[in-house]
Amino acid sequence: MPNQFIGNHSLYFYAQKATVSGTVALKATVPDTMALEKIHERFTTVSVCKKGTGTTYMLQIKNLTLTHKKDLREILSNFSCVFNNGDKAVIIGEEGNGKSTLLKWLYDPSLVEEYCEAEGERLVSGEVLGYLAQELPKEDQQKSVYEFFSEQESFWNQTPKELNQKAVKFHIAPDFFYREQQMSTLSGGEKVKAQLMRILFAEPTVLLLDEPSNDIDIETLETLEELILSWDKIVIYISHDETLIERTANKIIHIEQIRRKTKSRFCIANTSYTEYLKNRSSQMENQARQAADERRQKQIRDEKFQRIYQSVEHAQAVITRQNPSGGRLLKKKMHAVKSMGRRFEREDENMTAMPEEETAIYFELGTKDSQIPAGKTVLDYSLDQLTSPDGGRVLAEHISLRIRGSEKICIIGKNGVGKTTLLKKIAKDLMERSDIRAEYMPQNYEDQLDLSLTPVEYLNTTGDKEEMTRIRTYLGALKYTADEMDHPIRELSGGQKAKVLLLKMSLSNANVLILDEPTRNFSPLSGPVIRQMLAAFPGAIISISHDRKYIMEVCEKVYRLETHGLVETNLQSEG
Repeated sequence: MPNQFIGNHSLYFYAQKATVSGTVALKATVPDTMALEKIHERFTTVSVCKKGTGTTYMLQIKNLTLTHKKDLREILSNFSCVFNNGDKAVIIGEEGNGKSTLLKWLYDPSLVEEYCEAEGERLVSGEVLGYLAQELPKEDQQKSVYEFFSEQESFWNQTPKELNQKAVKFHIAPDFFYREQQMSTLSGGEKVKAQLMRILFAEPTVLLLDEPSNDIDIETLETLEELILSWDKIVIYISHDETLIERTANKIIHIEQIRRKTKSRFCIANTSYTEYLKNRSSQMENQARQAADERRQKQIRDEKFQRIYQSVEHAQAVITRQNPSGGRLLKKKMHAVKSMGRRFEREDENMTAMPEEETAIYFELGTKDSQIPAGKTVLDYSLDQLTSPDGGRVLAEHISLRIRGSEKICIIGKNGVGKTTLLKKIAKDLMERSDIRAEYMPQNYEDQLDLSLTPVEYLNTTGDKEEMTRIRTYLGALKYTADEMDHPIRELSGGQKAKVLLLKMSLSNANVLILDEPTRNFSPLSGPVIRQMLAAFPGAIISISHDRKYIMEVCEKVYRLETHGLVETNLQSEG
């Protein structure tokens, strides 16, 4: 295609073949003096090829085995799965079981080469894969929002009207795409929204989403639900949000590590999450009953067999040499008894196994000493103005929050309104106090964790050998293998990092927990146990969350952060 110049602004376009579905995409080199809105207005005069319709897409994995290079632990063994149009598949499993590794490999096998050995086939034909990483990649952190979007050719295919529609849909300001604000300074929810919108601009046929519900506000959670439900092609995602999974998934991929993480197991079910849990529970109960019944029958049979064996053995011992025919008869009888024993052993090999289920481990947060007297003021906080971390914007005004005793409260609100900024200020004040013992779980775990340390090194601040043994025992109860206890924290999954912080809170005997999205990286299977632990915590909890089940089951009061301050809101309506 020849060079094209549009209007007097000399906007230079060049065409190249896109890597997706053979269409032609256009890329622009933008003079700084031109407003982006004008670019879009003029760009709409250039025709863009559209993808054909009616194509059937399929994605297939054949005989995939994933092995961790460091400890040679098998993450997945001989895994095969076919995905078809309309599949909304959720990958579930406990923390550290390889869910994100599977999703990364499916998108681009090179993403796991550093730490994982992969054998198997990945059949991708005609699909455009859109991948949302669990964390914003480091190379994107320093870009401005405008650079993040404008460097993608697919962004230039959007008209101003389409951009405005997406802004409304994802509950962001219309000028969001044009901001010079650095991506690293966005709120957690804004980062997720930006990545998700950029993916959608490319019109993928397959969505691979790693924790898409992380940090996004309740309004956008509903948008995400609508997106997944209305997507007529393939969606494969990981999420801690049980409500999202219950409402959207129609295919379950359950990855497990059993026998102390020495054996991998998976299950694929074309059903809803609720139905899967119900069927799984029923199957486990039936298997347990059958296995127990077979073991009772085996005990009765073995006792009877032992009596027969001992009887024949005794008869052989006392028979005299004067009765050779009787001896021969007993010898034949013993041969038959031993043959029966060997048959029983073969039958035992095919006995129904007792069901092995990978369950989340419960441990207590705090002790009876963590209880705070009802009349004690834990927090009496006021702030005239809440500004953005760089001081450039006023986020909210006239903030006031009072907490007494062991109250458990949650702060909600739209992404970018300043919830995390406010919680950091509250945490700083509380952790400097000597009359309470406060612990803080930030949204970004790296703010608290030293990624170069192992979990044992991070938790054992004294170096005491007895304390080290105690910590290893706790980590073992949380299903860390001996190797994982000695891995640098940077190599752990998000959920495993969160467990380290929770264990630190438990070991410190804190009586006030300050939690920024506490359930965000736990699996939906761990979710109920984590909520039970937090609800049972004897002390006070000050938290931010968009997890609807957490809000309903743990929090006694909910406050919405608005530009004019904190407003107590109805728990039922927000949950």
